Amino acid sequence: MVFMVEPELFDRCHRLMGELGLTRPGASISVRPLTGGVSSDVLRVDTDHGRYCVKFALEQLRVSADWKAPVHRNAAEYRWLEFVAAFAPDNVPKLFGRSAALGGFAMELLDAPDLRNWKTDLLANRPREADVRGLARLIGMIHARSSAEEGLATKFANQEDFEALRIEPYLRSLIVVYPKLTEPIGRMAQDLALARTVLVHGDVSPKNILFVGARPVLLDAECATMGDPVFDVAFCLNHFLLKAIRAPARARALLDAVRHFLDEYGQALTWEDQSAFEVRLARLLPMLLLARIDGKSPVEYLDEVQRQAVRSLAVPLIAGPPETVGAILTAFEGDLH
Repeated sequence: MVFMVEPELFDRCHRLMGELGLTRPGASISVRPLTGGVSSDVLRVDTDHGRYCVKFALEQLRVSADWKAPVHRNAAEYRWLEFVAAFAPDNVPKLFGRSAALGGFAMELLDAPDLRNWKTDLLANRPREADVRGLARLIGMIHARSSAEEGLATKFANQEDFEALRIEPYLRSLIVVYPKLTEPIGRMAQDLALARTVLVHGDVSPKNILFVGARPVLLDAECATMGDPVFDVAFCLNHFLLKAIRAPARARALLDAVRHFLDEYGQALTWEDQSAFEVRLARLLPMLLLARIDGKSPVEYLDEVQRQAVRSLAVPLIAGPPETVGAILTAFEGDLH
């Protein structure tokens, strides 16, 4: 047996592999941590049967703020992956089983030669239009499918988890820092808490998106719940805007990526009026911008001058929200020039 993690976590992996039939009794395994997010232990486990990625949710997230979340969200993620695999199996990892007792699951270890982590890619390069449109098409398809499927409201009644993982740390925590914005932020938080329109992934961040060639693969759906589709769209577009602040030389391409995403996603948006959707999106987007500066999960790649630039853009847009994303892009273009 090879230990590259704490013995307790190693033993948990060993028991999970045995329970799922992914190793023979008494066979050796090796376990090593994988880099990733702040909310789970994510591990590579090698057994006599193959190589797997194993995931266990953490109660206390790995951030400087006090941020706790229920560990049963691991089950919501597994159900989200099962749902998407039924109609888009190439866009999620293959699943090998989950243990409720151990609070973890095993999935395919993705290690193709042409594998790209989108966060790493976007920090170094201009976004590829095909990547942006491919992801938007996938998110739109998931939202459209879920809007029409009965029974999901019961299966994904995870609003309390979404409150703990998204609404409180990203929105309600901002009110403490910006009390003058209590009304617009509080109203948006309440609207998100009450929405039950589509199945929301909840963390459509570039770090959770892999590309195998031109094919997007979505990971990390711990926040999955029935909710408002604008959250997934805003959460993703937010990263294009933040990276435009970080890299002015690529800003035009990143702002165009916002336009390409919305153009592609709009082709799937059939469950509600597009103008109403965009009004909500234009309200939420600057709030998420500010949240990644002064909320509980700030981005690590902006310096203080860039962080202040985000504040200067976001605060007026929250106080007096435009009705279109185009107006937000115009504000960004003016500031960057």
